[in-house]
Amino acid sequence: MIFDMHVHMFPDFLAPKALSGIGETSHVPPVTKATLSDTRTRLKEWGISGAAVLNIATRPEQQTNVNNWAAEVQDDFFYCFGSVHPDAPDAVEELWRIRGLGLFGVKLHPEYQRFFVDDKKAYPVYDALQELGLPVTFHAGWDPVSPHVVHTPPKALAKVARDFPRMTVIAAHMGGMRRSEEAEEYLIGMENVYLDTSMSYLLIDPEQAKRMILHHGSERVLYASDCPWSLPKEQMRFLERLGLPDRMLEDICWNNARRLLGLDKISGQKEPGTMRRII
Repeated sequence: MIFDMHVHMFPDFLAPKALSGIGETSHVPPVTKATLSDTRTRLKEWGISGAAVLNIATRPEQQTNVNNWAAEVQDDFFYCFGSVHPDAPDAVEELWRIRGLGLFGVKLHPEYQRFFVDDKKAYPVYDALQELGLPVTFHAGWDPVSPHVVHTPPKALAKVARDFPRMTVIAAHMGGMRRSEEAEEYLIGMENVYLDTSMSYLLIDPEQAKRMILHHGSERVLYASDCPWSLPKEQMRFLERLGLPDRMLEDICWNNARRLLGLDKISGQKEPGTMRRII
């Protein structure tokens, strides 16, 4: 069983425009059409058993529509995260609505939302996330949409995690895209921080990745791809090449997400030692 903790898709009418815009900015070709049906089909072909869909409200006025769509498409394969914008006057109230909608967490992308992760204006959002028990995935490190300013450096994200010790932080891209040394220095060992592996096969040296996983604890690492911007099967192959024990791979690929998000309702529960590998 493999659960992908970092997948993006869009409403059918919006997907072509979104892919075109992000693709032009990042110079990375998408590997799916990023629609509901195509994403489901391709992920299943690649051996993925379920996925967390991460949605982003890039403007304050998008919150309601983003979260309503996430609730509409959620099923027994897609487990959706909502989003709020720190500049929205009703951001905290929307977090309560997100929980009421049955969404599984929140995605914040300070690069697209144009705020620094440790800006005090975001602290009411973090306080509410902590109270509600909703995990929050942060894009961490560099991003091509803001090539000269990093809004979520790992050091600043570590400060936020310390200031809100009961908030479950998921630091994408092994804690920091193109900031792996800083991530290793400041985030490794923090008990309320999970690392997701998204795009790490393109961004980080395997020896460093293995060292970070072992020092942080495999129970706080989550398999993730960032599909459609990277291939889930290549991310899995990268993890398999690290030479981790099967028990750790099973935690990273399935057990940790099951525990964090409460995924026991997914059918076909595995027995120990039967993790399906992607060939």
